[in-house]
Amino acid sequence: MHQTANDPAALRDQLVDALLTEGAVRDPRWARAFLEVERHAFLPRFFRQLADGRWGPVDADDPDWLPLVYRDRVCVTQLDGDDDAWLRAVGDGAVHGVPTCSSSMPTIMAIMLEVLDARPGHDVLEIGAGTGYNAALLCHALGDDHVTTVDVDPGVLGRARDHLAAAGFRPTCVAGDGERGHPDRAPYDRVICTCAVSRIPTAWLTQTKPGALVVTTLNRSIGAGLVRLVSDGRGGGEGRVLPEDGRFMPLRAHAQGWANDLLEVAREAKAEERRRTALNPRLVVDQRSPFEFFAGLVLADVVVSHGERDRVHLVHADGSWARLRPRGGSTRVEQGGPRRLWRLAEDGYRQWLTLGRPRRERFGFTVDAEGQRFRLGGLDWPV
Repeated sequence: MHQTANDPAALRDQLVDALLTEGAVRDPRWARAFLEVERHAFLPRFFRQLADGRWGPVDADDPDWLPLVYRDRVCVTQLDGDDDAWLRAVGDGAVHGVPTCSSSMPTIMAIMLEVLDARPGHDVLEIGAGTGYNAALLCHALGDDHVTTVDVDPGVLGRARDHLAAAGFRPTCVAGDGERGHPDRAPYDRVICTCAVSRIPTAWLTQTKPGALVVTTLNRSIGAGLVRLVSDGRGGGEGRVLPEDGRFMPLRAHAQGWANDLLEVAREAKAEERRRTALNPRLVVDQRSPFEFFAGLVLADVVVSHGERDRVHLVHADGSWARLRPRGGSTRVEQGGPRRLWRLAEDGYRQWLTLGRPRRERFGFTVDAEGQRFRLGGLDWPV
């Protein structure tokens, strides 16, 4: 066991076995890529979250470094967009911060690469270079000349480029706003985004060929998940929500920076309405709940925060808020602002039951001149 823990090839074997067993990897090309591309080459250092919520530093001198690298887990590499956070963590032992760059969980990377369905000869645009590991997997399968990766953070991009070169890969690396794509190498056959977006950027669709695939995850505090669109090559597309629940940190331009101030209001504000509810908050906000995706449709742009003793806070940019406090067999609701958010959740739950409890994979997604929206039969919900 000790020998395996220090043998990166053996650890990659174990990782690929797990990906194959779980069905995350089906195409032999991706199995070979995960087997032959060394993840540790892209993670010379990263942060490990401690029990108190702070982030401690891990690097190659740590005896747990390789086993942690090859777990099926996210490895956070940057906090608060601040590269100096690493030095503070080394000096102080741990720091507080919000992740702004990472190497994604290998399972979700594999799922996205599978549904991207990139074939030999396809040109791929990757939004979010991160550590460079995902770009390396793409280069392994498609060749360097067919991969373009974009990142808004020059420091992140520089490290990714260095990691890629050291591992023998040289895709086109571009410093820029991923929301704008990269027109210089368009049109693309595939676009993959390894961060979350609130809406599908039009540039991605205008820079693709007709029939190209776009795979991304949506930046939604409630009801996030993966979507795949087929581009019409003119800025529109049709697709579906995927059954897998992939969640990433947002594209920086799509971060909901307003939420923290309103969450403070929701924790302390005087309630304009107080009552009990039979709807369990976990059904609405728990990612494992079959209702959670639909709850995100009726609570569009609502941000959720979890407090002590299972308390839940909901806020919207219009100033609406709700506090949920489970007590005994029911939950106490306190609300304020222009709308009653929990009433929307209760109405949505009844609608979901009437519709036959549809899961996320039953929903379509459309981008056209009229906007972006989720679809189910004759119903739609704007994004």
